[in-house]
Order: sequence, then C-alpha cells, then structure tokens
Amino acid sequence: MKRNWKNPLITGTVILTLTGLLSRFIGFFYRIFLSNAFGAEGMGIYQLIAPVLALSFALTASGIQTAISKYVASETSTHDYHTSFRTLWAGFLMAMALSVACALAIYLCADAIAVTFLMESRTAPLLRIIALSIPMATVHSCINGYFYGIRKTAIPAVSQLAEQIFRVGSVYLIYYHFRQHGMQPTISFAVAGLVIGEGASMIVSVVAILSRAHHVFPSDARYTYKTPHTFTSDMQGLYTAPAPGSKDRPVITDAPVLLTTYRRICTNLLQLAIPLSANRLVLNLLQSIEAIYIPNKLMAYGLNNADALGVYGVLTGMSLPLILFPSAITNSISVLLLPIVSEADASGNRDAVKRAILTSIRYCLLLGFACTAMFLLLGRPAGRLLFHSELAGSFILILSFICPFMYIASTLGSILNGLGKTAQTFLYSVVSLLLRLLFVFAAIPLYGIKGYLWGMLASQILQTLLCTVSALHICSSRHPKNRYSTTDNR
Repeated sequence: MKRNWKNPLITGTVILTLTGLLSRFIGFFYRIFLSNAFGAEGMGIYQLIAPVLALSFALTASGIQTAISKYVASETSTHDYHTSFRTLWAGFLMAMALSVACALAIYLCADAIAVTFLMESRTAPLLRIIALSIPMATVHSCINGYFYGIRKTAIPAVSQLAEQIFRVGSVYLIYYHFRQHGMQPTISFAVAGLVIGEGASMIVSVVAILSRAHHVFPSDARYTYKTPHTFTSDMQGLYTAPAPGSKDRPVITDAPVLLTTYRRICTNLLQLAIPLSANRLVLNLLQSIEAIYIPNKLMAYGLNNADALGVYGVLTGMSLPLILFPSAITNSISVLLLPIVSEADASGNRDAVKRAILTSIRYCLLLGFACTAMFLLLGRPAGRLLFHSELAGSFILILSFICPFMYIASTLGSILNGLGKTAQTFLYSVVSLLLRLLFVFAAIPLYGIKGYLWGMLASQILQTLLCTVSALHICSSRHPKNRYSTTDNR
C-alpha cells in the first residue's frame, strides 16, 4: 500500500485535488457573495468577459504550457535538468511576447470589443482591467507547465490557492470598505480581484522557479567550455549535467551553440504548441459565440435585456459552478495523466496506457453517478438556500445528468492528448460544440433557457461516446506504437 502512495499520479492527484477542492470551496462561497452583492444581472455582465479571457489564454499560453510540460517530462526522465530549464525559458519568452501584444490590443480596443463582439457596452471598463492580468497569467502558466512536467504538483497547487485567496480577500475588503463609506460598489471590483489574484499566483510561481533554478544551477558552480564541434558530437543540450552528488563541473558551450540549442528547442515547442493553441483558439471562439448569443437568443424568446442577462448570470454564475465543483478531482487527474501517459507511450508500455484508460472510465462513472444522485436530491434546496433563487435550483436539477459524461470526457480527452491524438480530441470537441450551438440558435428562441440545457446534455453525451470509442479502440490495439505513437495526428 505504501508503494502505491509513492506513485506520482496518486500523490499528484491527491495534492491537486485537495487544493482544487479548497480553492473551489472558497470560490463557491465567493460566487454566492457576488450574486448577493451585485445581483443576477451584474453576474451576467461579469460572466460575459469570460470569453475574452479564454481566447487570450488560448492564444498566448495554453499550447505553450502543455508543450513545456510534455518536453520537460521527457527531458527530466533522462535527468537532463538543464535542458528542461532552457525549454521553460524558451517557451516563456514566446508566450510573454504574445501576452503583452494581446493585453495591449484588448486595452486599446476595449470599446470596440464590448460593442461588436460581446454586444454589451458595459463590459468595456471590465476589459481594460482584465487586460492587466494577461501577462501575469502567462508567467504562472508557463512555470506551472514546468512543474507539472517534473511532477512537482505542490507548486501549481499553492499558486492556485494563492490566486483564489488573494482574489476573494481583496474583493471582500474593497466591497466592505466602500459600503462603510456609504458608496455603492460595482462589478468592476470583482474584475480587479482577478488581477490581484493573478499577481499573487505569479509571485508564488516566480519564487518557486527561482528556488528550483538555484538548486539546478548552484551559485558556486564553475563552468568549463567546449567547442561547438565537441558539443555537437557528444551532447544534445548546452550543458553536461553532472550526476547527483557528483563534484564534477557542469560544461557550457559558446554563444553559437547556445543559439542553435534555443532554436531547436523553440522549433520543438512550436511544433506541438501551434496545433494545440489553434485547436484551443477555435474551441474558445465557438464557446465565446455560444456565451455571447445565449442572452441574445433569450431576448428573441421574449425576455428583456436585464432579464436575459439575469438568467444567463444565474446559469453561469450560480448553477454551473455548483455542478462543476466535484470536477476538481477529474481535472487534477487530467492534468497529471498527460505527461504520465505520454511517457508510457514513448516507452511502449501498452499495459500502463490501457490501465489508465479503464481505471479512468470506471472511477469517473462512479463519481459522476454519485454527483448526479446528490444534485437530484439537493439541487432545488441548494438553489434556494445558497443563491435565494428557485431558477438556480431548477437549473441544477437538469444539469445534474451531465456529470458522468462530463467527467469521463475530460479525463479521456487528456489521455488521448498524451497519446498524441490531439486532432481527434479537437474534432470531438468541435462536433459537440457545434451541436450545442445548434441548440442555442434553434432551441432557445422556442423553448427559452431549457432548450440550451437540453443542448448541453446532448453535446456532452456525444463527446463522451466519441472519446470512449477512441480510447477503447486503443485498448484493443495489438501494436500500440504503430497505432498511437506520439507523432500521430499532430
């Protein structure tokens, strides 16, 4: 039993799950506070800026973070810690260049984005605030990718918790300060809390990576030099890393080799990051269209603007966070499965891959059915007690049926990505989103928000079936290396 707890998947999942549950616990009551402080319409406006944040993250950091995690996992498995740091540094520089450009574009074009894209002019000042958080989010995303790769999950977990604590704490303090002085706080303060939270997470991540760098590159190390010819003949990285505990000196090459090394690293990162970022960008664009047009189609159903934003705020700001609360467990597993399955695939360990697939399906089904039963029994009372909303309780009852499908799809999607099946998972996500969009444009004007909830259930079932069929096909494959090598479908 002790040996099982040393398994990085188990220990990493426990760390991320406990931190994720604590973070979601804080965030859940924070949502209750926001809904009571700013009302359903305020929550609707607050939720409308989420698509812009999602698109900016997809463009700047999501693909690079995954690429860093994957390559760092491969490099540290051979104890090449110096190359893993260069991988982080190369990915960080590329991501930061994109994030600064993205932040400037959002800040300068906030009015145009609010009116033409979000179709709500009141989001413009919120967009200018969140633009400040984009470079900070990029910093800790890249660093977290490194720590996921070396399976040190405590750092991402602590940074996530710090982000939540500082975000919630700052908004509480600002809100009560304004109320004590007789002023009415606005939803802008909640957005300012996002920036403060990202800043806290960034500081934690930077401190952690500097400590790690000091361990990998000790300050008293002396470096000897090699010529480029010697480097290319007996090394693949810039440094020769001495064995742990050895007194041998690390070796560094000259500037031309340094440039060649970073060019190779950047090429490798981009080969994986560009398809992943493009996939994520397309998915987030479709999700953004979905989020923006839900209030619009609710008005076509007959609601006024305030009521449409209120219904949207109840759904996305109250009911969905409660439904997603248990997914902290499956999200933790998904994050850790990618580098672990990728490593097992690279070494040809078919049994480990098959075990990961079947175990994930089994436990996600158990968790999903348990959550469905719980929400069916307690959903309506929870809506009344927590959010003072009958509508929230009704949404929770309907959404409870998506739990088993949602948990399985997210976990199997991560496994398929770890096996290099990124094109398949992207296609499955696009198909399910297009089905949901069909319900947004066709069902909401006829049946109201219930038409969208039916679409969520139908699309989640479809995506789960597609991921399950693909994963089970891999399990039955006789020649795993030929069937799902890490170079497939990139």
